[in-house]
Amino acid sequence: MTKTLKFFTAFTLSLLLLTLFFGMIAAFAFLYPEFYNRYLPFYQLRPMHVSAALFWIISGAATGLLFFKKNVFGTKETKSEKAFVWIWVATILTIFGFYSLKKFGGREYWEFPPFLCFPIFIAWIFLMYSFFSGWKKSFKNPPLYVWMWATGLIFFLLTFTEQNLYQIPWFRQSFLREMTIQWKSNGAMVGAWNQMIYGTSLYIMSRLLGDGSIARSKKAYTFYFIGVVNLMINWGHHVYNLPATSFVRHLAYAVSMTEWIVFIAICIDFKNKISQARKYRYLFTHRFIMHAEFWAYLNLGLALMMSIPAINRYTHGTHITVAHAMGATIGINSMILLGSLGYILKIDRLPERNRKLLNVGFLTVAISLLVFWGALVVAGLLKGYREVWLGMTNFQQMMKPVLTTLHVFAFAGIFLFVGMFTIIWNYFVAIKYWKLGKPNMVESTTKYHVKSTMMEVE
Repeated sequence: MTKTLKFFTAFTLSLLLLTLFFGMIAAFAFLYPEFYNRYLPFYQLRPMHVSAALFWIISGAATGLLFFKKNVFGTKETKSEKAFVWIWVATILTIFGFYSLKKFGGREYWEFPPFLCFPIFIAWIFLMYSFFSGWKKSFKNPPLYVWMWATGLIFFLLTFTEQNLYQIPWFRQSFLREMTIQWKSNGAMVGAWNQMIYGTSLYIMSRLLGDGSIARSKKAYTFYFIGVVNLMINWGHHVYNLPATSFVRHLAYAVSMTEWIVFIAICIDFKNKISQARKYRYLFTHRFIMHAEFWAYLNLGLALMMSIPAINRYTHGTHITVAHAMGATIGINSMILLGSLGYILKIDRLPERNRKLLNVGFLTVAISLLVFWGALVVAGLLKGYREVWLGMTNFQQMMKPVLTTLHVFAFAGIFLFVGMFTIIWNYFVAIKYWKLGKPNMVESTTKYHVKSTMMEVE
């Protein structure tokens, strides 16, 4: 593991910690504006939280790709990889510098000054060059996860470019034109980073099994093609409330959730195949990925309901939309990424005291995230019912019971932050062991003890 990758891994984990910290503070700033408006108003905290979450997901996916592609392609660190890391990190730090000065711009999810999109674009070009040049020197019949990484890289660049079309005056001449493009590009971009994250998940599953057939199976390729179709089409359910042909709505509804169904099926196959010994050998990596499967079930049920136009009328713009986003971001993507980073850092080889802390952190996150998500769903149901069904127009009256539920959400966020902080702290301990040249540090022979060498190639 190179110094650059160690640094980037630490930076990526810091983004997750910032995501949860800003989100926790933002929840209380929303509930108690009279106090927080003096210091950190909600309008400042929200973009800081959203951008940290966005960059955590993308950086986490890129970290796994940078590490695992070395094993797959047999390549060493390149100058283009270093250029990506330093430009990417410097741009993100600059973005938060502007946020701290209350300097905003851009559009939804990218609320920083638009000129900062240019170095992000350049950094991604460097990452793509590093990946595809390594692939070219490697082999011609790669496993599926290589195709998934490549698809995610290409489509992120395309959707990011599309998202920035508003900077051309013609696109801003029509509000509906610009809004449609924004919602479409951001919806499709989720599919792009999902390809990278699910590709990493498939890679790890194949390594834990010690069997590469799972990455060449018909079911896996079915999952890939459904994922690509989702990437290109499922954004349609983001624009239900905008003027669009019925065909777009119906097609988007038909394909929007099929990707997760096949992902769940692959996880079930993995769970049935993996031996008990291997579960213990890679305990936390296994638990994170399996917990992502649990959240895929929950979010699939919620998303299916949200995709029905008659129900979407009540849920669109309520806290149910936020619950869906949090379930996908924390429950699915973050769990897979924590499993990926844990596999890279060999967290199951940490001393026993650290593994116990990891277990406490994992259980705290699992319970608090469920309460956190459930409170958002209840808040959304209350708001949608009172606004649409009862026809309330007085916002304060409509939000009265909703705010009570949001207090539960805010306090669950505190426990979620504490649990994640415990996990991330021990990940930093693992990074420290890497720096000391002791990635195999284990203190005692418990059932988690690893007696053989892990499968990664340095």
